[in-house]
Amino acid sequence: MRQTAAIAVDGLTFCYGEHRALADVQFEVEAGGLFGLLGPNGGGKTTLFRVLSTLLPVQQGQVRLWDCDVGREPAAARKLIGVTFQSPSVDTRLTVFENLKHQSRLYGLSKTQWQPRISRLLEELGLSDRRDDRVDSLSGGQRRRVEIAKGLLHDPRILLLDEPSAGLDPGARIDLWHCLDALRRRANVTILLTTHLMEEADKCDRLGILDRGQLVVSGRPEALRSDLGGDCVSIRTQHPEELSEDIFTETGHRARQLGDVLRWETPSAQDFMALLMSRFSDHIESMTWGKPTLEDVFIHHTGHRFWDHEN
Repeated sequence: MRQTAAIAVDGLTFCYGEHRALADVQFEVEAGGLFGLLGPNGGGKTTLFRVLSTLLPVQQGQVRLWDCDVGREPAAARKLIGVTFQSPSVDTRLTVFENLKHQSRLYGLSKTQWQPRISRLLEELGLSDRRDDRVDSLSGGQRRRVEIAKGLLHDPRILLLDEPSAGLDPGARIDLWHCLDALRRRANVTILLTTHLMEEADKCDRLGILDRGQLVVSGRPEALRSDLGGDCVSIRTQHPEELSEDIFTETGHRARQLGDVLRWETPSAQDFMALLMSRFSDHIESMTWGKPTLEDVFIHHTGHRFWDHEN
């Protein structure tokens, strides 16, 4: 693996007793990149995040943060990372400034270090005008930005975010992503985040899709979609097994069955849909088509829909 990668995971496997939560996971994140881990609950995101943040040991394989081997040097790795967990960690009875001041002391920063850092972070994250407000008066998006500021006080080179927009309304999500993008440009921080939101995953530079502990595919979101090619056609029917066989016999196109939905990837949706309607309209309840989405990518590589088979 390239030693210049900010994050390099190679052959990572992790088990809880007999249950294998991660299986031979491998990926890299380049310096200054924004890498997303997309997957449903039970897919392995949380376990991988905990290994990267040193909350769980490296059982098998290797994890490197820059030139630091996380398995051998977890204490050194912690100095390189800032972590924002999904569960809130701010004290809502304190002001924004008081939360950051107390966190600075936990990091062992001197006053000459934490004063300018807090001012800078408040400015970068759009919180300067809320400096002396109690956290319980802030919106959900503003609280999340305080969480991120706490994780950046010690000037880490890598920021790990666990479901950063969980519980936020659409407007707050947009504001949060503007902040993250600006933060990357100004501070050259490498960001890795977990998410189960397709629209959020689409904003990442590169993306890894986790399912049942395996990294099934990775790459740029636009490349993952374009690799499918053509269009995706889906029909809903009361008798999917029978209709699937009939359509295959008639057209030679094998469907992927997802419950009562049959799905195809085809170069020309218009021609294929016209064929289906001319021959099988009596058995079709509804039909949809569109260009491939990240959910289509997930279905293509896993064989099931995003929320199916959650553990």
